Amino acid sequence: MASLVVLAVDDEPPALDELRYLLSRQAGVGTVTTAADANEALRLLNSRHFDAVFLDINMPGLSGLELADVLTNFSHRPAVIFVTAHDDKAVDAFGVGAVDYLLKPLREERLAQAIARIEPTGTSTTDGSSGVIPVELGGVTTLVPRDSISWVEAVGDYARLHSASGAHLVRIPLSTLESQWRDHGFLRVHRSYLVSLPMVTGMRTRGSTTLVSLRDNGSAVAIDLPVSRRQVRDLKDRLVRDPMRSYRGRGQGSP
Repeated sequence: MASLVVLAVDDEPPALDELRYLLSRQAGVGTVTTAADANEALRLLNSRHFDAVFLDINMPGLSGLELADVLTNFSHRPAVIFVTAHDDKAVDAFGVGAVDYLLKPLREERLAQAIARIEPTGTSTTDGSSGVIPVELGGVTTLVPRDSISWVEAVGDYARLHSASGAHLVRIPLSTLESQWRDHGFLRVHRSYLVSLPMVTGMRTRGSTTLVSLRDNGSAVAIDLPVSRRQVRDLKDRLVRDPMRSYRGRGQGSP
């Protein structure tokens, strides 16, 4: 079996250190990354590939069970193994697709049995590749569905998502979202803008500039964004042939 890339999650530092140590001693484990709570874990899971997540259940904020439920939306979901001192949550744990349920204090032979059940996913999960994007506002993590996003603008190394729930700044480069979301109905129309094709209502020209019109934040309010000259043809082609397109109210000049 290939060496596994795993994430260990626990809000208690001694327990997290022990879990990391025990995982690192397992022959089938390669890299062990740690997170002090589920919110930090979710950020890590959206930024890199993991074969498995070993996590506690009772944590402040997002619980282990809630995190596991969020992971069901990932296109390449890591295996989930709960590591907890509570023996009364097993039914709930397996209800969210857990591979195993380990009780503290951990025994190495029992941990080895759980690891033997894990198959490497073989596919990397990169920034923003899942169906939800975690954003933080006032210390609270909110999950923004990708299909609620109308357009994205570049802000240096960050990106601002314009969605039905408002505008959210995330530390994900626009180029990353461009590559990950192209097969999910998004197109880079300008060096600063990525648009959701299902939100497009039309294209028009103003002087020498081509503009794409779309419904902003899922509402009836329209917004116009510039399209770079080299992207005009690609945009027109995608609007015509994209199978995900279900546009309403095409504007003047729409293909």
